[in-house]
Amino acid sequence: MELLCIQSQEHPELPLAELKAVIECENIEAKIDDVAEGLVILKDISSDKIYEYYKILTKRLGYTHEIHEMIIKSNIDDLAEDLQTVEWSKYINETFAVRVKRLHSEIDTVGTEREIGTLILENSENIKVNLSKPKTLIRVAAFGNDLYVAIERIKLNKKHFEDSKPHKRPFFYPGSMNPKLARCMVNLSRIKEGELLLDPFCGTGGILIEAGLIGCKVVGSDVYWKMKNGTAINLDYYGITDYRTFHLDVRELKMYEKVSSVVTDPPYGISTSTGDVDGDEIFKEFFHAIYDNMRDDAYLCMASPHYVDLKPMVDEVGFVIVEQYAIKMHRSLTRIISVIRKK
Repeated sequence: MELLCIQSQEHPELPLAELKAVIECENIEAKIDDVAEGLVILKDISSDKIYEYYKILTKRLGYTHEIHEMIIKSNIDDLAEDLQTVEWSKYINETFAVRVKRLHSEIDTVGTEREIGTLILENSENIKVNLSKPKTLIRVAAFGNDLYVAIERIKLNKKHFEDSKPHKRPFFYPGSMNPKLARCMVNLSRIKEGELLLDPFCGTGGILIEAGLIGCKVVGSDVYWKMKNGTAINLDYYGITDYRTFHLDVRELKMYEKVSSVVTDPPYGISTSTGDVDGDEIFKEFFHAIYDNMRDDAYLCMASPHYVDLKPMVDEVGFVIVEQYAIKMHRSLTRIISVIRKK
């Protein structure tokens, strides 16, 4: 069996990297067919595992917008013949709608939706089209002349990433990371539900919110009392209860339990949350402080400015850089997302 993943095209690498990280840490047995930017098929999934995997992926992923169970792959020329081979009663409950998503395709979206809807009706009984509130959504991803026909079994909550933007939280401070990137970074850290995640520069708690929502235990600290309290307010607002927050300089951090992952956006530039340290020293002291607080083989996912060379710092402490991704912020700044493993 197969799952169709329609991904964000906001970044050329992060959506696929996030998906691969979740597949790895959740031990999902599937082959990845990277069809094109924005379109990935997960293949060779056993029938007894597909619903479990579907639930995991829809709960966790940030840069994947839709996930659907594949029904059939076809193309413009063979569409009518291929759709006749499908037993639609297995998929459609009373009413349905067809929605086509074009990815690098010039097909007629509305015309293709009508054609597929008509063909399904001609090969089925006791079902109707309902475009406003269908009980079943048939999603078709078009790539060139190829058509990937799938069904939505579990709806992915895309609304969360809009509703939880920093300025919509009870406690807000400028410069907070957007929730989709925060969720992606949590996933890149290979954390699993029930494990402990730390953000030692927690700010307003955006990273901890995303980790808490996928079922992690979370700990946040910040040198500023206002941030520590604001993080707690935001975590409470989103219904996250398994958390602790501390008013603490990262250099004084001594965890009561070694963490499974660290995800953070350390301060840099004029305003820092290490009080008396500026520039590269922030990162050097951070790596030294965090090392003994992490489990063996734990992952650290962090953001940093492009002008800071992390490699000699991590080598010195005993970390290794696994992967890095660049995000252009504005003309003079590129943010680097680094995935780092404790050796």
